Order: sequence, then structure tokens, then C-alpha cells
Amino acid sequence: MDVPFNVTYITLEGHVEVHRYRYLYFVIIFTVYVLILCSNSTIVSMIVIHRNLHEPMYMFIAALMVNSVLFSCAIYPKLLLDFLSEKQVISYTACLIQYFLYYSLSGTEFFLLATMSYDRYVSICKPLQYPNIMRTTTVNMLLILAWLLPACQVSVPRLVSANKKLCKFNLKGVICNSTVQTLYCGSSRVVNIYGTVIVVISVIFPVLFILVTYIRIVIVCYRSSKEVRRRAAQTCLPHLLVLINLTCLIVFDVFITRQKTDFPKTVRLIMLLQVLLYHPLINPIIYGLKMTEIYKHLKRLFCKRV
Repeated sequence: MDVPFNVTYITLEGHVEVHRYRYLYFVIIFTVYVLILCSNSTIVSMIVIHRNLHEPMYMFIAALMVNSVLFSCAIYPKLLLDFLSEKQVISYTACLIQYFLYYSLSGTEFFLLATMSYDRYVSICKPLQYPNIMRTTTVNMLLILAWLLPACQVSVPRLVSANKKLCKFNLKGVICNSTVQTLYCGSSRVVNIYGTVIVVISVIFPVLFILVTYIRIVIVCYRSSKEVRRRAAQTCLPHLLVLINLTCLIVFDVFITRQKTDFPKTVRLIMLLQVLLYHPLINPIIYGLKMTEIYKHLKRLFCKRV
């Protein structure tokens, strides 16, 4: 392969027997990629088309689906290309861009889940004040902040590290995630501290906020009628399932993969594939089946075609 003189390439060593199973890997990942795009786009289309779904809760769900599509588009095309290539390499610049998209969009997901929990809290605990609190302007502002804040947070350490000297050119992974830090000649204490602060702000704080919010909802529902408890369960349970799944996967990615312990390549690959495959695909399934109004429209759509 002809490599431009002024371009630094990183070798991705996380693939497991890719030369032997390249076509099997390609078919599986391509199928999942198509399913992710189609399923998430279908939910978004349902919400956009039907006016009874033009409510803050469904707007946040649509944003979550769009975020899953963007996340997949940042990862899957390069992954598919690697399966068909003799050498699995990525330019250093592309690696930094992929790192930025991977973590900024992951932070967006936590922010969106936090805003969704707040929306459910206001809807269930303060129903009379809901129209005044969750106005269109407020919803739009929250959606903008959901993508803007994580992007700004993640861009700082990448800009600081962009010109740092590289001592390694082999990455123990199939994508550019937190293992990128192992490429540099020395670890920056400032960057490490900043990274810890970002994890606290982008992951721990939203998770704690969501848990406190749902505890308040449970307390209110316990004192309310059976109908209120049923409605709360229908809307809150999907959010909790997504939160638990995402938190477990991100905690592994951020903390475990940065440890100096040499985990087997197969273990690393399996955990990473859960982030890339399982989570973007499970979102539309959970919200499509558990959210009653969305499920009704999906049922009408597919029943008509049958």
C-alpha cells in the first residue's frame, strides 16, 4: 500500500482472525448497520409524520434515534472497510476525528437521557405546570445543548494532544476510543485529570440526576392512582433499560480499556461490539415496543403492508 510521506498511520490490532473470517464479519456488521439505520430512521419518521407525537417526550426520543444513526455512521463505514482490507490502518487525523465523534455522541446520549427523565418528572409530578415548563423554546434549547456541550468537552483534550509526539503506532482496538492515550510518549497529568472531570460531568452527574428523578417519580406514583402508576411505568421503564445498558458499556470502555493490564483481544472485541452493535440497535426496539403511541403507529404501518 502506498502511504503518503506526510501522513501518520495507526495500525488497528484489535481484530480477531480478520483474514480468516473477513467476509463473515463484513456480512454480519453490514446487516446490523442496515438494521440500525432502518429501525432508527423508521422511529424518527413516525414521530415527524404524526402530529400526536409532536410532544417533548417524543422529540427527545427522535433525537436519541438520530444520535444513534450519527454514532453508527462515524464507526461502521471504517469498520466495514477494514474487514475487506489487507491491512487495518487509520490515519492519525482520522483517528482523532473518530475519537471525537465516539465520545461526543456518547455524551450526547447521556444528556438526552437526563433531559428525558426531567421531562417525565415534570409530566408526572407537576402535570399542571408541564406546558409552561416544557415549551418549544425550552425543548429546542435542551436539544442544542445536548450536542453542543459534549462536543466542546471532548474537543479540549483532543486539541491539546493533537501535536503530542507519538511513541507507538499500534492500537489495541478496532476503533479509536480511549486506547488512543496509549500511543503518546508520556501521559499528561492535566489531560488525565480533565478526562476524569469530563467523565464525572458527562456520565456520573447525568446518571445520578436520572436516578434521583425516577426516585421522585416512584414516590409520587406510589401515592397516586393505578392509572398514573401504569402510565409512569410505560414511559420510564424504557429510559431506565437504555440507561443501565449504556452506563455499563461506557464504564467498561472508559476505565477498563485504559488499564495497562493486557486483556485478551477477544474480550476487548466482544465488549466493544456490544457498544457498537447492541446499543444502537436496542434503542429503537425498546422505544418501539414499550412506548404505546409509537407502537400503535408502527403496528398500523406494518399491518397495512401485510
